[in-house]
Amino acid sequence: MTFGRLLAPAVRITIAATLAGSGYIHARLYVDEYRFIHVVGPLFLLQASVSFAVAVLLLFGMPSLLKLAAAGVALGALGGFAASRTVGVFGFTEHGLQPAPQALLSILAETGTLLLLAIWQAIVTRQHRAARPPLRAPVWDQATTRTPPK
Repeated sequence: MTFGRLLAPAVRITIAATLAGSGYIHARLYVDEYRFIHVVGPLFLLQASVSFAVAVLLLFGMPSLLKLAAAGVALGALGGFAASRTVGVFGFTEHGLQPAPQALLSILAETGTLLLLAIWQAIVTRQHRAARPPLRAPVWDQATTRTPPK
């Protein structure tokens, strides 16, 4: 079995699931609490929408643009989380892992997305290197009595 036959679809589906999970958490937070928060509420809705859209598209394939989009969505959500606990986001701040358990679950989903993308890239890179034919020394290098052509 090659990576492309069994592992690639499983990793792609798992990445889509982690993105959809993050999107679901942000959508629920928007509906339950955040829709009334100026600017931040719509950002939660935007994050949920983009997460769901990228997750659905990943089910059909994984071109480089979608991998970048998935990483961007996850990094954006993690960056927003960090900013909301430090400097604030448009005047909105939170503390610790509140709201619980959504904050922790969101961190896990987004970190999982990034880790799976890194694993995917490492495996694909390794396969491409393994598939290349080994480099052979030039003919003039093999014979010690010859000099390289000019």
